[in-house]
Amino acid sequence: MTKKLLHNAIVHMALAIAAGMLLGYFFPSIAAQMKPLSDGFLRLIGMLIGVLIFCLVVSGIAGLQNRLQATQVGVKAIIYFEAMTLVSLMAGIVGALLLQPGKGFAPGFASGVSNGAVQPALQVPPAESTADFLLDIIPSTFAGAFTGNSSLQVLLLALLTGIALGRSGERGRDLLALMEAVQQVLHGMVAMVLKLAPLAALGAVAFVIGRYGLSSVLPLLQFVAAIYLVSILFVCIVMGLVARAAGCNIFRLIAYVKEELLLVVFTSSSMAALPGLVEKMEKIGCAKAVVRLVLPTGYSFNLSGTNIYIAMAALFLAQASHVELGVWQLLSLLGVSLLTSKSATSVAGSAFVALAATLASLNIIPVAGIVLLLGVERLMKCRSLTNVIGNCVACVVVCAWEKSLDRRAMHQALSGKAVPPAPSAADQS
Repeated sequence: MTKKLLHNAIVHMALAIAAGMLLGYFFPSIAAQMKPLSDGFLRLIGMLIGVLIFCLVVSGIAGLQNRLQATQVGVKAIIYFEAMTLVSLMAGIVGALLLQPGKGFAPGFASGVSNGAVQPALQVPPAESTADFLLDIIPSTFAGAFTGNSSLQVLLLALLTGIALGRSGERGRDLLALMEAVQQVLHGMVAMVLKLAPLAALGAVAFVIGRYGLSSVLPLLQFVAAIYLVSILFVCIVMGLVARAAGCNIFRLIAYVKEELLLVVFTSSSMAALPGLVEKMEKIGCAKAVVRLVLPTGYSFNLSGTNIYIAMAALFLAQASHVELGVWQLLSLLGVSLLTSKSATSVAGSAFVALAATLASLNIIPVAGIVLLLGVERLMKCRSLTNVIGNCVACVVVCAWEKSLDRRAMHQALSGKAVPPAPSAADQS
C-alpha cells in the first residue's frame, strides 16, 4: 500500500467516524442497529488471522538456522513477555491506587444499578483450574485450532510445525518456500478486507453513541482518563527505558509505525496492523526469523495495555462498590491476573472476558458491576495501542538480546536519514 493510498484511507476513515457520530446523535434508533457493520469486519479479520499467525510463526521458527537458536529465541521471548506482564499488571494496580478512579461513586454504582434501573447481571462461566487452562491449549484436532477462538492453540500447532519443518532438511526448505507464498496470498486477502475499515468504523461509532448516548458515559470518563494516563506513562517511562537499553528511541519508534497505530485506532483491531508491522520491523533491522516468531506470539503473551486495563478495571469496580482490598487481596489480584490475562488475546472482546474471569476467580469484587464497563469498551483505544507498541519494542529487545539487530538499518529507518555504508576492508587498507 503506497503512502498516497494510505493517506486516502485515513481520510475516508475520519469521514466515516464523523458520519457515525452524527448518525448516533441525531438518529439514535437507527444508529443502534449499526453494530453488525463493525462485528462483520472483525469476523472477516478473524477468519484470516489464525492462518496468518500460523504461517508467520512456522516460517519464523523454521527459518532460524538451527533448533538451538529457535529454543534460545523462544525462551528469551517468553522471559521478556512474562516480565512485562508482571510489570504492566503492577503498573495498573499502582495507577488505580494512586488515581482512585472509582472513588466517590454511589454505593449502588457497581452493583448493577445505572440511571435508576437495575441492569442484568453478567453471566460468567466458572473459573478454570490451571489444569483445565493448560488442557484447553491443546486442540482436539489439527483443524479444530483454527475453527475455535483460542489463538494459543494455533500457536502450539505453529510451534510444533515450525520445529518439525526446521528438522526436515532440503524438503523442509521447499515447504518453507511454499509457506512464504501462502503468506503473500493471505496478506493480499487482509488488504482487501481492510478496504472495508471505514464502514466498520462508522458502524462502531454510530452504535456506541446511538445506544448509550453522549451523557451515558460521563460517569465512566474518569476511569477512561485514568487508564489513558497510566498507559501513556507506561509507554513513555517503562517501555522507553527498555527500548533505550536496546539502543532504540521509543518516540521515534512510535513515529515509525504511526500508520499501523492509526489503523488500530480506526478499526479497533490490533490484529489488522499485524501484516504491516511484520514488514516494518524487518525493515528496521530486526532479524526476519525473530520478528516472525516474536511479533505474532506477542499478540497472545505480550499485551501490556490489556494487563493495565484488567488491573485498573478490577480496582475501579472495587472502589466504586466500596470494597476495601488489603495487601493479600491485591497480591491475589496480581497472581490471578497473571493467569487469566493469558486468555486475553488480541481478539476483540477478549480483554472484557478476561476481566470477568479475573473477578469471578477472586470472588471479592461484585461481578455484576462489570456491565457498566460495556459503555466505554469502544473508548479503550489505549489498550490496543499499548499492546502494539509493546510488541514492537519486544522485537527490538529480543533481537538486541540475540545480537541479530542491524543497528545501522534501525538508525536509518527511525531517523529518516541516509546512513553511509560501512567501510570495506579495501577502503580501510
